[in-house]
Amino acid sequence: MNLLMVIFALIAILSVVSVFRSIKEKNILSLIFGVAAAAIFGWFVIMTVLNQGYPPKLH
Repeated sequence: MNLLMVIFALIAILSVVSVFRSIKEKNILSLIFGVAAAAIFGWFVIMTVLNQGYPPKLH
């Protein structure tokens, strides 16, 4: 779960970058998908850190 959380955090960060790029290029569909991906993956990472801590508890 630890490595998966790091990968999801990287996806969330890249989604935020794509949101700013799509605003610059005025691409609405890319903006919608970027915001959705950043929200979903970011929420997963935040809730995993709050529930299990970092590094995660074993038991």
